[in-house]
Amino acid sequence: MEPKDTIPDGPAEPPVQVEAQVQAVEPSAPAPVVAPATEPVVEPAPAPVAESGAPATPGKPRPRGRTTLLIAAAAVLGIAGGTAVGYGVQADRAPTPLPALSQPNLAYPAKALPADKVPDPLPVSQDRQRKTEGDLRELLVSKPSGWNDRKQLALDDGWMSVDTYARDFQYEDRAFEYLLESDIRRVAAATWTKGRYRTANVWLVQFRSGTRAGAVDHAEEQLLYMTGDDDVVDSDLLKGSSNGRCYVYKADLKSGYMPIYRARAVVQRGDIMADINMFDTRPISKKDIRTLAERQLERL
Repeated sequence: MEPKDTIPDGPAEPPVQVEAQVQAVEPSAPAPVVAPATEPVVEPAPAPVAESGAPATPGKPRPRGRTTLLIAAAAVLGIAGGTAVGYGVQADRAPTPLPALSQPNLAYPAKALPADKVPDPLPVSQDRQRKTEGDLRELLVSKPSGWNDRKQLALDDGWMSVDTYARDFQYEDRAFEYLLESDIRRVAAATWTKGRYRTANVWLVQFRSGTRAGAVDHAEEQLLYMTGDDDVVDSDLLKGSSNGRCYVYKADLKSGYMPIYRARAVVQRGDIMADINMFDTRPISKKDIRTLAERQLERL
């Protein structure tokens, strides 16, 4: 039998190599930490990038309205430049000669038309100016039956001055100024009496033909005034007129005096406004004033 401490065949590894392997398996000790000599360098964060790819400046808002101002300035410069170019082009052009003011083709014939070829003048029904350009007193309604002419110092052979007509209004100075501004021309008037107290005044107020319709304005002013007058108790339209009306007033009663009744009619035709008034100590019917006013309208 072989002894137990017999070493098997083959070379045996030296013990030094075993120790080296054991040392290789054991972890090595950590290296000592050395503090840096200077502060660490911190790299700046990358700047934010806009949608277009260019870096945007943080904290600075974009100015507003700059594009609008640039467009407006460009438009003004464009207009000014175009105007300057237009004037320059026009200045370089030769002036266009104007036609002569006197031309032989526009002259009237040397000889008048023969008598048989002269056109007849328009009838009065078509030429209203022929009627109103004549004697205005001839357009006054004729005196009604049973009435008498009354001589009045305010009349001068059937004519009434403008200042005398203005005195019939409550505010004489304002009425006189208004009539002059409305280009009043003349006033024809007639006055009659019937019985002891009844009186009728007829005034034809004519205005000049121009830019202002004086007769229409004056009639409308009077109609508007009487429409709001509390003393008016009855009114009616005049037949044959679009704006003529007649009015009946309540009695003016004063202690110690006889009552005064009044009726008035206003109508306009063309450049003439007819103003008719009746006064009496007895009531005046609406038929009386309306009949006289419609007769005057027929004359116009």
